[in-house]
Amino acid sequence: MSTRPRFLLGAVLTAVPLLVALLGPLIAEQGARGPAFTQGENWLAGTDSEGRDVLTQLLLGGRSLVLVATAAVLLTYLIAVPWGVTAATSRRRVIDESLMRPLDLLLSLPSMLLLLLVVALTEANPFVLAATVAVLQFPDSARLIRASALHAAHTPAMEALRLQCETWWRRNLGYLGRALLPVVAADAGLRFVGAIYLVASASFLGLTADSTGTDWAVMIDRNRSGIALVPWGVVLPAVTIIALAMGVNLLFDAGARAATREFSPRSSR
Repeated sequence: MSTRPRFLLGAVLTAVPLLVALLGPLIAEQGARGPAFTQGENWLAGTDSEGRDVLTQLLLGGRSLVLVATAAVLLTYLIAVPWGVTAATSRRRVIDESLMRPLDLLLSLPSMLLLLLVVALTEANPFVLAATVAVLQFPDSARLIRASALHAAHTPAMEALRLQCETWWRRNLGYLGRALLPVVAADAGLRFVGAIYLVASASFLGLTADSTGTDWAVMIDRNRSGIALVPWGVVLPAVTIIALAMGVNLLFDAGARAATREFSPRSSR
């Protein structure tokens, strides 16, 4: 699939869940509860395990999942980019080793167990949840950024910038930033999918950051026992999560391809 169809498909798959997540609470109405797992008058209606309207819960359940995952990804790169660039551009091996070796310890930790422990101790605080997900994803991103920046940091162009006494910002953000942009764009899609997976898994196991107590992952968990009666209580949130993950990944992948063509040596000819 070429870049343009990939971008368009990703935009559509991303836009629908995002609109539901961000605008859903503005248009949803909390109605009275009725019997659990009852069919409504149309194919999209019905009640969940607690007698609440499925469509209403779908509109209310996405905002926390999307915001926490997005905050986690942003925090990941806020830490990983300067960490990896500093390690790659350092001329002293001891600095490189002291920055990268602790990441091996973080990689050895069981991510889901650590996430559940931290979130349970903090009562599913959304800020703590986002920070924990960011810490769990930070080692992989930092190692990737270091590996990608290592070659560019020792090229003749970088040496010329040093000889010209260019500032650290000019060298590492201006020159290295352009070289790292395709890598970060490609990795960001995977990081967002990973963040969605971790946040949804914690919610699925009962540790949700949603103040209403019901996000899309919780809907799947609570309504799976009545999937034969009201399948939309499970199908709709599951499809929404999958579409969001696929759409964001396709968008970032298309962006990475475009950035690669833009900053490749052939593009300047």
